[in-house]
Amino acid sequence: MTAINNQKWYGLGVCTVAFAANFAAWTLFAILGLQIRSDLNLSDTAFGVLLATPFFTGALACLVCGILAERFSARIIFFIQTLIVALSLFTLPYAETFDQFLVFGLVLGISGGTFATGISYVSGWFEGALQGTAMGIFGAGNAGAALTNLVAPVIILKYGWQAVPNYYGVVLIVVAVLFWFFTRTTPEDGFSTAAKSEVVKQPLAKDLKVLRDLRVWRFGLYYYFVFGGFLALTLWLPQYYVGEYGLDLKTASFVTLLFTLPAAIIRALGGWFADNFGARRMNWLVFWVCLVCMFFLSYPPTTMTIHGIERDLFVDIRISLWMFVLLTFVVGLAMGFGKASVYRIIYDYYPDNVGVVGGAVAAIGALGGFSLPILFGVAADLTDIRSSCFMLLYGVLACCMVIMFYAIKLDEFKQRVSQARADDFLTL
Repeated sequence: MTAINNQKWYGLGVCTVAFAANFAAWTLFAILGLQIRSDLNLSDTAFGVLLATPFFTGALACLVCGILAERFSARIIFFIQTLIVALSLFTLPYAETFDQFLVFGLVLGISGGTFATGISYVSGWFEGALQGTAMGIFGAGNAGAALTNLVAPVIILKYGWQAVPNYYGVVLIVVAVLFWFFTRTTPEDGFSTAAKSEVVKQPLAKDLKVLRDLRVWRFGLYYYFVFGGFLALTLWLPQYYVGEYGLDLKTASFVTLLFTLPAAIIRALGGWFADNFGARRMNWLVFWVCLVCMFFLSYPPTTMTIHGIERDLFVDIRISLWMFVLLTFVVGLAMGFGKASVYRIIYDYYPDNVGVVGGAVAAIGALGGFSLPILFGVAADLTDIRSSCFMLLYGVLACCMVIMFYAIKLDEFKQRVSQARADDFLTL
């Protein structure tokens, strides 16, 4: 028993590192995109499409790989995904046109599916009381985005952007090999196929039946904001700092790190809080904190003239760089807690379908990473206001809070009705 206990924590650590490497590749366009935009002279909308492309494939991969992980082996699927992404990275430097970059972005998005696969793998090793903590630790692999913000600019400045995919490809191959040799398939043995064959016999329709539950899609909407919003801001913030505050690439990437890194690291703590204080309570706290911060981030720089009795007063309202950094830092922390609490509540409701449900929710979150950068670009082109991206996120968050409020009220009503029937209050 002690050996199994040690193995599960060891496997969790290895899986988390492997996921971080894949996540770093998944968000690679956050840095490369700035150079590509300059080379191809892209509009805000086209730039948003470029950033979003990997997350379209990532969303599909999350759903498909979550199902495959339930039916076959999460460990094998994870290994194959990592190798495919690693090999594709070596071809990225040869892209020259916008269409070619989009194609490579689609392939790169396969790395996003490792989240759903990893969740399925990790969940199978831990008992219910530790699910939030374990998945929170695994989810801390989001720190891969911070690694990209930190490492990629240095490589670009020294060797050019074409060198970055080659470095990432080598790292992913090494990670894939280490993951294969230092993890096991099941808690019982290293390469047991008994459990796998039993699962394979189950019809696909049975695995997908749970997706008919409206609650799954409600959880997906929450994740659309906390994870999709995190992905979108990870991609968008570097160019926001460059355009709004005039920072250079290296400085903009470093400052973005103050958003991505806390959001990733705090996820492990968020899982512990969800285990001990309740996932629903954590969700509400996260939403309210983000709502307040988004209100201030949404406000565009404004200059007003107030006509007084004796003279005119000129008022200039704008968020300073350091106040902006502080607000995004708080939003990052809140999103980190939110990502962990959503997956804790998934296990509470669907302990036997974590792979399928987790994959569906992850897919919806990744669709946030796909759709939001495009919407950011469209909004910026139409309004000519940079803070319009935060206005959009504010609207998405408001929808989440309204739906969550009425869903809770409906659940409470159903519970009261059920209790009344059990007490014969509704019988004639």
